Amino acid sequence: MAPAARETLVTRWFGASFERLHPLLQALHRDGGRLHGTVAIRSGRGIAGWIGRRLARSLGIPLDRAERGFEVEIRHLDDALLWCRRFDDGGEMVSRFEPIGAWPDGCWIERTGAVELDLAVDIVDGGWRWRTQRARWHGIPLPLALLPRARAGKRIVDDRYVFEVAFALPLFGDLLGYDGVLDAETATPAWTAERARGMNTGIERGDDVGVA
Repeated sequence: MAPAARETLVTRWFGASFERLHPLLQALHRDGGRLHGTVAIRSGRGIAGWIGRRLARSLGIPLDRAERGFEVEIRHLDDALLWCRRFDDGGEMVSRFEPIGAWPDGCWIERTGAVELDLAVDIVDGGWRWRTQRARWHGIPLPLALLPRARAGKRIVDDRYVFEVAFALPLFGDLLGYDGVLDAETATPAWTAERARGMNTGIERGDDVGVA
């Protein structure tokens, strides 16, 4: 008999709907793992570019090149999920995700530096899309209308991890974004390419979504 699948914060939060995620996303968020590859980085022009550059500095995103080597380490703690993102210039961005409630009405609190976001999750054709509900800076609530809107999501295409993070402001347009197609190494062989290829894993772009 095959051993029971490992239970984590993520599997408990999603419940039975965890199976709606692509098998590789399931493995990464159940067992942890590593993503690596190259990301494209872009910023806006004019005032949007100025705002985007300040945002990039606050997040540790380098803007000196259009492409950078990139890796992500995904680790599970007893009470949180850790995402450690590293660019090849040495820049690092660490986010801690803590679950509240359960899917679909619950959310994850993402803490990255002084910023806290309450993020809901939409499952779109096997992919994972964030949706921002609330934001805080040093614990002080911030009106969402004044914050840059973000598109953030992840999906699997041809057995590779495809993601996008992009920020924009009404009237100013795109401020900053980075995206890529990454190779994935999971902690356990919890998924199969045959099953992955049998699934349609498209993800829709959306407005007003949180940072992934």
